[in-house]
Amino acid sequence: MKKLLTTALFASTLSTGAMAAEDNTLAQYGLTLSGNVALTTDYRWRGQTQTENDPAIQGAFTLAHKSGFYFSAFASNVNFGTAHLELDPSIGFTTPLTLGMIKPTLDIGVVYYNYPSASDYSWPELYGKLTFADAFVKGDSLVPSIAYTNKYGGDAGKVDGKKVDNWNFNLAYSVPFADTGFGGVASVGYSKADKKIYGLNSDGNPKDDNFVDWKAGVTYNFKAVSGLTAELDAVGSNIDGFSGAANRGVDTGAVFTLTKTF
Repeated sequence: MKKLLTTALFASTLSTGAMAAEDNTLAQYGLTLSGNVALTTDYRWRGQTQTENDPAIQGAFTLAHKSGFYFSAFASNVNFGTAHLELDPSIGFTTPLTLGMIKPTLDIGVVYYNYPSASDYSWPELYGKLTFADAFVKGDSLVPSIAYTNKYGGDAGKVDGKKVDNWNFNLAYSVPFADTGFGGVASVGYSKADKKIYGLNSDGNPKDDNFVDWKAGVTYNFKAVSGLTAELDAVGSNIDGFSGAANRGVDTGAVFTLTKTF
């Protein structure tokens, strides 16, 4: 853990310096560059561990144009099958909308879940989301989203030689607790596939074509260090039929994350 934390802080320092030097040049072309580095006790994706409940160091950056188009990349260590690195590029477009008195921001795009050492697991996904700022109180954010792929889990995820279609619906909410630096986060998601691929029956075969995942937690922004936040969450899903370590990877568990944005 100490080695991971040292690496994360070193990467953050280098990235912050490099990006500050580029800001003026990029602005001439209507571009902005942002990113973050994070250290988490467990990489959970839609309620499921991607690291066998072990820690992960993660990083992401986004290059955005004033037109609304952007390119992003996300990287993390993972541990399943022969996959040990995840490197996800995505391209998308954001634009403000006016729906009467409501003015959400629309974000649509495609992400490629990429595993360089295990290409059979790689697959693309289309996504769309709306961000409602100040939805209920000042500073909060309500984000419904939807995602679809016709190749869930890549070639390795095929069932009887056929690709798997999968939909994911998610609703996320975040809110600051006045001016304390603390805040709350919560989300619930629902995934639906066209084949039974989730959980296990007593005979060892997949039992469900859908599952629900959730997250609820608290955040803290460190005033002394700009862009540094801590988050403690309870994350889980209703996927069942596993035992031991496999069950811990989908059952509700505590996840602590430190993130430095720049």
